[in-house]
Amino acid sequence: MTAPTTGIGGALRHLAAYNATAAARTTVELTRSAGHLWLDAVTRPRTPLANAARGALWWSTMLDRREPRWHRASTITLSTPFAHLRDFTAPADADHDVVPTLVLPPQAGHSSHVIDFSPRQSQLAVLAAAGLTKLYALEWRPATTATRDVSITDYLDLIDRSIRRMGGRANLVGDCQGGWLAAIYAALHPDRVHTLTLAGAPIDFHAGESVIASSTRAMTGALGLAPYKALVKVGGGNMPGRAVLANFIAIQPQSEVSRQLQLLENIDDEAHVERYRVFEDWFKHTQDIPGAFYLWLVEHLFHGNELISGDLVVDGRRADLANITCPLFLLAGSTDHITPPAQLFAAADAVGTPAAQITRRTAQGGHLGLFMGRDALRDDWPPLMEAVYALSSASASRPERAAAVADPGDTPRLPAP
Repeated sequence: MTAPTTGIGGALRHLAAYNATAAARTTVELTRSAGHLWLDAVTRPRTPLANAARGALWWSTMLDRREPRWHRASTITLSTPFAHLRDFTAPADADHDVVPTLVLPPQAGHSSHVIDFSPRQSQLAVLAAAGLTKLYALEWRPATTATRDVSITDYLDLIDRSIRRMGGRANLVGDCQGGWLAAIYAALHPDRVHTLTLAGAPIDFHAGESVIASSTRAMTGALGLAPYKALVKVGGGNMPGRAVLANFIAIQPQSEVSRQLQLLENIDDEAHVERYRVFEDWFKHTQDIPGAFYLWLVEHLFHGNELISGDLVVDGRRADLANITCPLFLLAGSTDHITPPAQLFAAADAVGTPAAQITRRTAQGGHLGLFMGRDALRDDWPPLMEAVYALSSASASRPERAAAVADPGDTPRLPAP
């Protein structure tokens, strides 16, 4: 495990080294793409008009965005101004004897559709295929002027109302921000959580080397919460989703450059263009985050690191991770630069769950790949969710279902954060 950077000086040194590496990788990608385009021009000469048409098609494809949508059928069974509870249980599975499962998606300026990314790559489909057929998810709604004061209490209350509606006890699956939210809920309501699964979720926000942790340490150390409050003020009381997106792109500019240049290189490949569209439609479609909630998490989690220290208090109650005694499943990404594995695996030492009931798994890949990447969905999620199913049903074996993730064959991957 890489030792965390400490103090403003350590954070600045880490950021300087990281940005230098990112700049070098961006230069390499520009050089690679230039060479590919030059070779293509030599081996497949086109008229100036044809080249202009390709350029226009490339540009229009980059700008042509569609709104993300759900691919699996669902019904909204509980609605608030800041979130919906969606029931993804198929009618044929309504009577299955299995503990219900509630998924908490990431909430970082993007829509919740990442857990149902496409018909070929869907975290929800993987859970259902593992036998967790009574399946629910919270859909975070875009913040508005009316919801800018939504608080951590409101989110925790919504989770509680959802689980009560589902029967009073559930398997909880939390991705990234949904993961630390799930952990806080489980610490406050351990009797409601049958199993807890966390993927790419920061629990010790200062562990490892994270660009977000270093930038937060540097900014809050020098200026306190002023920069974050300024962003929220500019957003009319909310954290602008476009600002969060810009931060993600700035963290890994080489991924953004590579993805756009690969589109130009493969603009005649319909399959590549469609994969590009699906990702960009989700990634570039942003939504604002309630300002009060955002400032709370910056102060108490990213800056104060109170969840792992045991100092986090919500409405007068201490969110003690030691209260969590249910089976715990942890999934990290080997190259996750948003949530290094150490930030997630710290949960194993903090909870009260017996060591024999804690599963740690590391997927090959980065942050977003944990939730929508074909490798993690095909290789890492199924064994974890099958283990959850074994603890959640009286049935000796899970129902046989078709593979939830289509075989990608030799299709190239799109660069993603």
